Amino acid sequence: MSRRHKRGRPVDGILPLDKPAGVTSNGALQQVKRLYDARKAGHTGSLDELATGLLPLCFGEATKVSAYLLDADKHYRATCKLGQKTSTADALGEVLSERPIPAFDSGQVTAILAAFTGDIEQVPPMHSALKHQGKRLYELARAGVEVERPPRPVTIHALDLVDSGPDWLEIDVRCSKGTYIRTLAEDIGERLGCGGHVSALRRLGAGPFTADQMVSLEQLNQALDAGGLAALDALLMPLDSALGSHPAVTLDATLAHYLVRGQPVQVPNAPTAGLLRVYADDGQFIGIGEVLDDGRIAPKRLLSAG
Repeated sequence: MSRRHKRGRPVDGILPLDKPAGVTSNGALQQVKRLYDARKAGHTGSLDELATGLLPLCFGEATKVSAYLLDADKHYRATCKLGQKTSTADALGEVLSERPIPAFDSGQVTAILAAFTGDIEQVPPMHSALKHQGKRLYELARAGVEVERPPRPVTIHALDLVDSGPDWLEIDVRCSKGTYIRTLAEDIGERLGCGGHVSALRRLGAGPFTADQMVSLEQLNQALDAGGLAALDALLMPLDSALGSHPAVTLDATLAHYLVRGQPVQVPNAPTAGLLRVYADDGQFIGIGEVLDDGRIAPKRLLSAG
């Protein structure tokens, strides 16, 4: 039996896409994958259709480090519309209730935001990708079914008021993975006594990636028109850029030989715990290593190129 022909070309790297509003994360991924004519690609956790901003896309071997971006902290800028509760907790949903908005000042809002800072618990929204008995919650919600959702622990590292008006708040959120900004907006609105929902949401950071690194679909198309696939490839970031917070170790040729064959190695003066970026002595990124209890470094996730 002949092998099935693989479509697309091999592409390795990470693209910090500036996702536009009105398109799903998977829809944006497929658009970019077609532009690159890439054989393999994936995104690192969905952004809501209403949301814009940083969506790291991993191509080829970079998909092996995508889980570390999925688990990383995030940074958002959100606008909360006060006085209305919607079915989806954002502006795309049906308005379920409206309440008058009490007069408030920045001091009151700052005190409320402080109450949500730190380790908190959130009840996930029904319109989310979490599963209940094998079905996505948003699928159940669209069918008019609501199920009980246990609260989940998340961490809000920083929550600041950026600006406000009579019926809206703009907040800056730095948080752990799994934080629902829509739920946060709803809860803040409830504390103010009027309810609320997210009317605009932009992700400004994901792990080591920041807003100033983002590339838009328009920029990708311009690069392709001007310089072809080589110009697109030049916009990709290296695979190890996803792991900048982890310390690095360099192996000589002998140690690298054993590590890439699955054997733990003893590296002089290496860190004594945690995950590591592992490089060959020529600078090539080999993959992710993990320090064992006995101090040796074992392969955790190796790259094919390594």
